[in-house]
Amino acid sequence: MTGRPPLAPYAVQQATSRGRLHHEPEAPDRSPWQRDRDRIIHSSAFRKLQYKTQVFVNHEGDFFRTRLTHSIEVAQVARSIARALGLDEDLTEALALAHDLGHPPFGHAGEEALNIAMKPFGGFDHNAQSLRVVTMLESRYAGWDGLNLTWETLEGLVKHNGPLRDPPAYIADYNARHKLDLHTHASAEAQVAAMADDIAYHSHDLDDGLRARLFTPEDLSHLPIVGPSLAQARMASLDVPPPRLRHETIRRVINTLITDLIDETRRRLSKLDPDSADTIRRSKQRLVAFSPPVAEANQVIKDFLFARMYRHWRVNRMTAKARRLTEELFRLLHADPTLLPDDWRARAGDGGSARAATIVGDYVAGMTDRYAMDEHRRLTDLSATT
Repeated sequence: MTGRPPLAPYAVQQATSRGRLHHEPEAPDRSPWQRDRDRIIHSSAFRKLQYKTQVFVNHEGDFFRTRLTHSIEVAQVARSIARALGLDEDLTEALALAHDLGHPPFGHAGEEALNIAMKPFGGFDHNAQSLRVVTMLESRYAGWDGLNLTWETLEGLVKHNGPLRDPPAYIADYNARHKLDLHTHASAEAQVAAMADDIAYHSHDLDDGLRARLFTPEDLSHLPIVGPSLAQARMASLDVPPPRLRHETIRRVINTLITDLIDETRRRLSKLDPDSADTIRRSKQRLVAFSPPVAEANQVIKDFLFARMYRHWRVNRMTAKARRLTEELFRLLHADPTLLPDDWRARAGDGGSARAATIVGDYVAGMTDRYAMDEHRRLTDLSATT
């Protein structure tokens, strides 16, 4: 049995961690990032991800991905890459598990609806909402709001898509009291978690799209990476039944993307020769990346999924209903916060105000798909009981 390899000098090191906003004694048998990961897993927001849409609304099928299964798959991919590159696996895993905590119900449809509804009050951004969740909305500790995660985890969470030149309001406000160096790149661990998100997202959406029969294996044969993977899967096992062919294809897609990412990142590491995590943060270009040909191929896959899955008429119908439901929920509750449960109503203030918009936004964003549908029914259907 082999243990973990030693960390590379450019990995985030426990000895140079910038700690937590609220001081806590270190745990004798767990690193700070193991504790962060455990706090994320035990949070209410993480549990709710099991009933939040990835692409298909939860009740459409038990086998389609949810935000929870997506986050677990991202964590698995991220840990594999982190180990190969000599990075801290626990920090990488914590970031992978936390990256979608701020997503509202109904996936991107819910986010788009909330952003439009909240536009007069600064809009809605799920990355900023993730920071709100872990620094304020989770109420588990006597001494502070939030989970009191380490600086390194918070930094990676807000820079999930790279440096922030014009951050959303809550990230900017939080940064004013707890500097997260928004203008720099994130650590290599955070960059790995972000790229693992792309790898998991595209591969399992191909899988779910095939399962839902939105397209066929033949429709994928022309795609770079996917087409060759499909051909290899067929050659490996002739007359393989469709479910196994799907799995054989997807695992080859994942392997190709991970292998290229590791190889290209090693090439960039060799050129940069970083001696610390801060060297990577100060780098002019992103360190963890695909090679140019695979990055181009990945964009082709993304374009295919957008046209053939995310804009499929069956998905469009559910998306349109989800947008209307989310917008109407926000509008009803923002106009009349007395409809909110007592603990939320006390914080919302007057209807129509910016304060009410923020509190109602938190309330709606924290809902699962099922709870949002039930709450909408309770607010609009005279026969529904409270």
